[in-house]
Amino acid sequence: MLAIALMMLSACVAPVGGIGDEPSRFLQELPEGVMAIAAPYQNLRAVVLQPEDGCYWYEHVGPVETTMLPLRTAEGRPICTATENRPATTG
Repeated sequence: MLAIALMMLSACVAPVGGIGDEPSRFLQELPEGVMAIAAPYQNLRAVVLQPEDGCYWYEHVGPVETTMLPLRTAEGRPICTATENRPATTG
């Protein structure tokens, strides 16, 4: 009986290695200027810089799903890098 109980409990233990060993896709350190202007309610530990639009996005973990949202200032403006080399958008 004890052996069966131990086997059942071992299914609840996370395996060693795996996801924790993979390099993070998030920035290791945000620029000070970005941290200074980012609104306080956002997750600044899980931020990426999207090459497609040159803007910072953060991981928002909600009650139903986890999604990436644009990092915004307290005024609601998206935080992006300089726009000099970005192609013009149409539409």
